[in-house]
Amino acid sequence: MNEAATPWQVYRRLLRFARPYRPLLVIAGIGMLFEAASAAAFTKLMEPVVDETFIDRNSEFSLVLPMAIVALFLLRGVAGYITDIHMAKSGRGIARDLRVQVLGKYLRLPGLRFDAEPVPSMLVRLGSDSDQVAQAAIDAMKVMLQQTLQVIAMLGVMLWTSWQVTIAILIMAPPLAWIMDKVGKRYRRISHKIQESGAALMQSADQALGNQQEVKVYGAQAVELERYAAQANHHLKLTLKVESTRSISSAMVQLMGSIGLALLLFFAGREAMAGRLSAGGFVTLMISMMAIIPSLKQLTNVQGMLQRGVASADRLFDVMDAGDEQDEGTRPLDRARGEIEFRDVSARYAGQATQALTDISFSARPGTVTAIVGRSGSGKSTLIKLIPRFYEIESGQILLDGHPLREYRLADLRRQIALVGQQVMLFDGTVAANVAYGELEQASPDGLERAIRGANAMEFVERLPDGVETGIGSKGGRLSGGQRQRLAIARAMLKDAPILILDEATAALDTESERLVQDALERLMPDRTTLVIAHRLSTIEHADQVLVLDEGRIVERGTHTELLERGGLYAHLHRMQFREVQ
Repeated sequence: MNEAATPWQVYRRLLRFARPYRPLLVIAGIGMLFEAASAAAFTKLMEPVVDETFIDRNSEFSLVLPMAIVALFLLRGVAGYITDIHMAKSGRGIARDLRVQVLGKYLRLPGLRFDAEPVPSMLVRLGSDSDQVAQAAIDAMKVMLQQTLQVIAMLGVMLWTSWQVTIAILIMAPPLAWIMDKVGKRYRRISHKIQESGAALMQSADQALGNQQEVKVYGAQAVELERYAAQANHHLKLTLKVESTRSISSAMVQLMGSIGLALLLFFAGREAMAGRLSAGGFVTLMISMMAIIPSLKQLTNVQGMLQRGVASADRLFDVMDAGDEQDEGTRPLDRARGEIEFRDVSARYAGQATQALTDISFSARPGTVTAIVGRSGSGKSTLIKLIPRFYEIESGQILLDGHPLREYRLADLRRQIALVGQQVMLFDGTVAANVAYGELEQASPDGLERAIRGANAMEFVERLPDGVETGIGSKGGRLSGGQRQRLAIARAMLKDAPILILDEATAALDTESERLVQDALERLMPDRTTLVIAHRLSTIEHADQVLVLDEGRIVERGTHTELLERGGLYAHLHRMQFREVQ
């Protein structure tokens, strides 16, 4: 969202999300009108109640007036229910729509966005921000309309009863408007800070809980708790500022209301002595004024809900206004041959002065294995993320089958790639749903079984309670690391893509699991263009070419044997690993 946008512009844009719910909102609005009208009618009814029952002692009204009061409250109750239920449907519907749209937008954003914004912050936007936006769009609107209609209805009754007294009391309106404007501005200043503080609080907890084993082993409980407590204290100070603002503004409104009541007594007394106001009229004026004060108080308090919602909407619109991944290609691509060529490719992370990759040039042909090795931070992962265009290049060209990657549609390009990483991403579902994932969900049972068997996964899948229909828990938590890795390989086998990317796929496995995974990979790799990021150099001895990266540049290339004979960086890395094994 543009920073120059005013709160009203943000709110007006937010109201566009209410358009699909207009019929519900119209019905709710009619309910509000009936609520306000019945409240006004009850208040005006107090005039004959007092005058006819207590002053004139007219027995004709002794039954009619109580029945009229019951009828009015029944009408008000029904109207209130209609208002509440239709506003709730609209508000919760808007929250759902926003969540779905923002998650869809996140899934279309470039990879750099996920480097810049931590996932806990994204979850805050999808969770509390979406709820608070719905509150601003609907719940705050409901309070504002209900209480505004209440004030208007009561002012109407007062004008009807005694316009002279009412006009005298209205001199309080300008100071009230000034107070509400000041309160609104203060809420706006604090609300955005509260949203950011909430995201930081969740991120701090996520780090401590997600890495609880490391926290315990290194005795960092006190450090993490201190970090979290400091963030929680900052969040507490901000929330107390909001409560202080709300309380002071509420007290000011009540003070202004008491002054208004004092003025009412003064001017009503003068009108009564002049014979222009009856006892019943005075009671009606008093009840109207007593009904207006809490309405004004609620209108002041709703500023907090409204401003929090506007701040949350600003954060959501910041996501929704971000640019999607560039996808302007038009060249059709059914199945690629898999010829990959890097020509003088350079890449840079956003905001970084130095390049992550510089002048990278190499070719990878179908049926060959290209291994990419180097020290940590040398640019290995960045290089392979350029192929599915998770990151964009700064200069140079990456060609697939002789054409730049940008000429292909992103979906078509990514359909040519199977990826098996060190950190396997599995989802809360069955074995079958995780292997036949996404566009693979229509795969035949025979194809699914072949993929699982080919990945050496059938030996443990068969032992699961429900076989391929067994749930594996969130992130595959019920499986071991080697089992998760083999399911990822089964997914890649089922996809049968011409390009295979292996990102340190065996680095975190024990010897037996590594052997099973390596055996599965050897069945997966033939007839494809395979790029392997290798941590254990012993796993790439048979690669057709090895690219050695250092500080974002290719410093050596050749076969495993050639590079050992050359005695350069690769040989040094190999000796270091050989010593570790010894």
